[in-house]
Amino acid sequence: MKTWFITGGTPGGFGPAYADAALGRGDNVVLTARRPQLLADWARPHGGRALVLPLDVTDARQVREAVRAAEERFGGIDVLVNNAGRGWYGSVEGTPEADVRRSFELNFFAVADVLRAVLPGMRARGGGWVVSMSSVAGLRGVPGFGYYSAAKAAVESLTEVLRREVAPFGIRVLAVEPGAFRTRAYSGFADEPVAETVDAYVPLVEDVRAAMVGQDGRQPGDPRRGVRAVLDAMEQDAPPHRLVLGSGGYDAVHGQLDGMLSELRAHEAASRGADFPPGP
Repeated sequence: MKTWFITGGTPGGFGPAYADAALGRGDNVVLTARRPQLLADWARPHGGRALVLPLDVTDARQVREAVRAAEERFGGIDVLVNNAGRGWYGSVEGTPEADVRRSFELNFFAVADVLRAVLPGMRARGGGWVVSMSSVAGLRGVPGFGYYSAAKAAVESLTEVLRREVAPFGIRVLAVEPGAFRTRAYSGFADEPVAETVDAYVPLVEDVRAAMVGQDGRQPGDPRRGVRAVLDAMEQDAPPHRLVLGSGGYDAVHGQLDGMLSELRAHEAASRGADFPPGP
């Protein structure tokens, strides 16, 4: 029996999908959310195996209190799913400064805070799993979501380094990059006014917002199928380092990497020519 600590427990999202899958395997689950009262009905049938905790992941004190409560209840955390996050839309030039900072506080710095709170226990026990919920946007930036893309790209780099640093302690790390999945991630955009500060980008941002609202509830990705793919990957003898979820996401990332590789090869001479000449 393992214990899972999952952030971002918004109903209808990846958090509860992970929680249900873990409980279905006989494991214990700690599911955290800003509004834990929304999860009371979900938790009740699972008795002592499901613990719902209030957590604003941007509050470092709350993060440490929640991790401590999970460890005291179940004796330790075996699997961390760093799932909490959300997007803000706007141009790179014209996104309000407050939104830029809020995006990085939630989508990057909070991820690092949760990691730093959970890893000491995993190291002490000599093993564990870290699942970093990134995004296809972290591998292929999305116009109109520049700062969300940048924060997820930072999560990608952090996860890559973390994997190497914690491997000697028996801790394994997986980055998961979903494309468009049928969660509630897009539902709030309908009520959010365009806050773009540069008029020249307003048409772009309005189109992005309309596309997100129009796709809400029709995204092709199924969170439960996505979670099953992640759990299957974790059980492999040689687990992948990263897993892109969804056909659209796979096509987007494949095209991005193909293009990068082609460009890299086309300019190989220029790259190698930047070194000092070989010695005699």
